[in-house]
Amino acid sequence: MARKSRKETVVLPAPEIDPSCRAGIYVRLSVEDKHTHTVSIETQQLIIARYLEQNPEIIVVQTYIDNGATGTNFHRPGFQQMLSDIEAGLINCVIVKDLSRLGRNVIDTGYYIERYFPMQKVRFIAVNDRYDSSSPDNAHDGIIIPLRNMINEAYAMDIARKIKAQQRQAMKDGKYVGGRTPYGYLKAPDDCHQLIVDPVAAEVVKTMFQWAAEGAGLNTIAVRLNEAGYLSPSHYKRTLGEITHENLVGNGHWQTRTVAKILRAEVYTGDLVQGVSKIIDHKQVRASADEWTTVRGTHEAIISRELFAAVQKALDQAAQQAKDREIHSWSPNLLKGKIFCAHCGRSLHRQKCVRRKSQEVYVYHCISNNRIKKGVCPGAFIFEKELLDTLADMIQEQLDTTLGQYSLGLENLSKEAEEQKNIQAKIASRKQEIQQLRTYQRGLYEGLIQNHLSKDEYFTFKEKYEAKIEAISKEIEQLKAGLAILAKQLEQYKMPSQDAQHIKEDRQLTAALIDRLIDRVEVSREKRITVRFRFQSEFEHCEEVLSQCRNM
Repeated sequence: MARKSRKETVVLPAPEIDPSCRAGIYVRLSVEDKHTHTVSIETQQLIIARYLEQNPEIIVVQTYIDNGATGTNFHRPGFQQMLSDIEAGLINCVIVKDLSRLGRNVIDTGYYIERYFPMQKVRFIAVNDRYDSSSPDNAHDGIIIPLRNMINEAYAMDIARKIKAQQRQAMKDGKYVGGRTPYGYLKAPDDCHQLIVDPVAAEVVKTMFQWAAEGAGLNTIAVRLNEAGYLSPSHYKRTLGEITHENLVGNGHWQTRTVAKILRAEVYTGDLVQGVSKIIDHKQVRASADEWTTVRGTHEAIISRELFAAVQKALDQAAQQAKDREIHSWSPNLLKGKIFCAHCGRSLHRQKCVRRKSQEVYVYHCISNNRIKKGVCPGAFIFEKELLDTLADMIQEQLDTTLGQYSLGLENLSKEAEEQKNIQAKIASRKQEIQQLRTYQRGLYEGLIQNHLSKDEYFTFKEKYEAKIEAISKEIEQLKAGLAILAKQLEQYKMPSQDAQHIKEDRQLTAALIDRLIDRVEVSREKRITVRFRFQSEFEHCEEVLSQCRNM
């Protein structure tokens, strides 16, 4: 939920506090606080509970908890839910253990205390700091609170610096500070910063270096590993329990970049090279060589330094030969990122065939058998000119069919003005329903305060109203989507119509045209071409959304 709009609101004078104080308790525990008993979730709740015993006029409606959330920003689920409940009128008081629990960012924390809470008529209490916005004794805190917030922010920055300094010192001491170990190593059972040899994976690493020293290229090594049935590093790590998320395991095949990464890693000589990357503006970038931390002989080596040096020399020579190779100009690849093998699903490789007595030609073919292992795919092969000619025919046919069907709907476009009014009326009606439900929600608190409702009844009705509001809000979004589609119908018809005319007059396909009309092309061994069109799915989606709006 976006919160920027709150900061653009004009500051209002401090309002009078509602005599019926409906409080929300907010507690937060950040990662660096987890080993500190004094700020644990339970301790914070206990301190606030003792305060409430002395202030029985305060009724606690909800407790909001952010466990493991940083105080340097306010993108926290519990905090955002609290803001939503404030704006819905559910609570008009916020209680925290101290100012640092609300946040450690000077500007944003000050904004909520000094502007947002007063504007929303919310009483704010920080127990240990003895701050209560409703107390006239806190008038002098216009200076004290910003100062405390600055101290809290400085504390957060100091903790971050200490963690980084501790990590850098650990690197200098020859301790491994990474999360997952390099392929071929495990973490020692009694010391997570010490690498020990994994006897299974280490044999694979030795074999890779031996092949490289004998002159085998990266692709050759990858194919040999796949054909031998060795698990790729990510899949092997999954069997050890080091990787659990499916998105981190890849397709299970060894690839040239994985082979190159292993063959270039000094860690296999028993040396640790760390700090190779760093975080700049929340992005991980490669650090310069003088920023790396290298410590020799920190763990058992898998290969000798002599073998490592020989492999580096061979890799460097291969890289230089590739650079020195004559570069021929290529025509643009119109189907880049869109053409795949119908059998294995991998991208088809575009290759130029230079002929002595005729013009050069381009072909698309599957290279899985060359890059993964023999027999892994039946293969696919097609000349580019043949493929583009066929695509032009398929695009023209599909456009004519789709536009013919769609034009039948456009004949009734004048009647859709009435449909537009009906959708607008449905939106207005549902907005009124939500407004009524909000009124009922506010009435629940009065019933709770006046003992007309028990706590169980209150929460039951509260959840019921919230579920209804959420469902109606989704319906409004669907109806708005229908309105947007009605407004775009004619424009959506014009562009494909122009494309169809272009192909009829000039069968030459362009990259822009292909990108606009085609989502995916698959070619089989038998040269059967399957195309997934973008415009077809868009029209189908339009009709689906409009149909839903009519039935709502």
